[in-house]
This record gives sequence, structure tokens and C-alpha cells, in this order.
Amino acid sequence: MNDNSKIKVIVHGAMGKMGLIATEAILQDSDLTIAGFVGLKDRGNSVVVNAINDSVPYTTDISYAINNFNPDVVIDLTNAQACMTAAKVCSSNSIPMVTGSSGLNDSDLIELDKLANAGNVGILVAPNFALGAVILTHIANIAANFFDYVEIIESHHEQKVDAPSGTALALAKSISDRKKFIQPPTHKETIKGTRGGDYNTVNIHSLRLPGKLAQHEVVFGSSGQTLSLRHDTLSRECYIPAISISLKKITKIKGLVNGLETILDLK
Repeated sequence: MNDNSKIKVIVHGAMGKMGLIATEAILQDSDLTIAGFVGLKDRGNSVVVNAINDSVPYTTDISYAINNFNPDVVIDLTNAQACMTAAKVCSSNSIPMVTGSSGLNDSDLIELDKLANAGNVGILVAPNFALGAVILTHIANIAANFFDYVEIIESHHEQKVDAPSGTALALAKSISDRKKFIQPPTHKETIKGTRGGDYNTVNIHSLRLPGKLAQHEVVFGSSGQTLSLRHDTLSRECYIPAISISLKKITKIKGLVNGLETILDLK
């Protein structure tokens, strides 16, 4: 496939850990090409990508990037605030967007839905690009029909700035949209917060430790039994297949897509 027929991608948050993985995903896919990078720090008008020994246009301004780098799609891997800024620019220019930014709340999702419809484009919110984590959500939704008690435990590296993780929130939302779970009363909590944070009858517990990358466990309980479903991310390389799939499929979708389940035909 020649460069003119490839899908041109802007990486927003290109210099972060996930941005580098997205760049690798684009370089590995013959249907994709890098249109430009957007980052937080000023690095001049271009940066060199060692893998292709070539320079890529660079800016700190997402509006400038979209107006000058001629993208077909934007992948955002920043934070909730920067994501919403990028989404507004994408909507006003009718450019589809994939975001893996953490920290998006329900109000943000409502706004993203409005922006997707206003721009007549697709916006994909992917709390986790690991295919196994998507399967975990799918199986947890099935299990939720048979259990009345559930808690979520998520573990991440010590540098993760938000808690709980976007994946844990998405898991809690997905299973609690189906039913309300029973929460045993705690008559005495010696240390406040010991029982975790409550999202719509689902308690979430967050661990932050060196040596961890990402782990999500959903524990269901009923009389005489428990069911534990767990996914471990051992390397960020596991995100590459889903990033590639998402960038190609979102160009053919209109409206907000919340989660990779739809993209992977699990819904």
C-alpha cells in the first residue's frame, strides 16, 4: 500500500509511554502511517523516529496539528483534560478520534457523545487496549448475572497518577449497569477507606506498587463459592493489536463507541 492510500494518524501524547507504543503499532501496520506528533514539551518542528530513520512533524498544539498535518484520525493518549480539548478540535474538523486516556468520568462520556454527533464522526473510548482485558469485561458481564456480590481489585505501577484505573471504572460501570449488587454493611471501619471506593454498588480497591504494570481482578461471591477473573498486563506490547484495529475501524463508525467490545464484535 502506498503512502497516499494509508490512514494518516496524529499521535496526541506521542512522547509518553503509551504514545511510543501507539507509534510502534502504526509503524508495524502497512495500512497506517504517522501524520504527526503532538506532545507536551517543545521539541522543535519535528522529531526523529529511529525505527524509520526519518523526521515526523511535531507540535505542542493539537489545533495546529489537525489543521496542518492532514490527518485521517487522531489517537489520544494523554489525560482527561487534554483528551477533552483534543475531542473538541477533532469534532469541529470532523476528524475521528481514538482515546486511551485515563480519568474520564461519566460527564466526559456524555460530552464526547455530543461531540461525536456534532462532528458526525466516530470517537472510541478504550479504557484498556489489552485484548485480554476486553475479554475480561465480556466474561464479567456474563458472570454478573449469577452472583449478587462483587468487588474489583486493580494494581498498577507506582507512577500511575489516577485511582481507580479507567479500566476498573469501566468494569464497574459495565457490570453495575446490568444489576445492583449487595454490599455487606460495615459497622466499624477502623481505617477510613479500607472497604474501597463505591461505584454504583461495586467496591473498587486500588494498589500502587513498583514491579506492577497493570492487573485487574473481579471477584464474585455467593453462598459457598467465589469466582475470580483476572487479567495481567506484563508488557505494553500487548496493546499494539487493538490500537491498530481501533485506528482502522473508527474511521468507518459514527458516534461514540465506549469500549473495544463493539469494535471486536463482542456486543
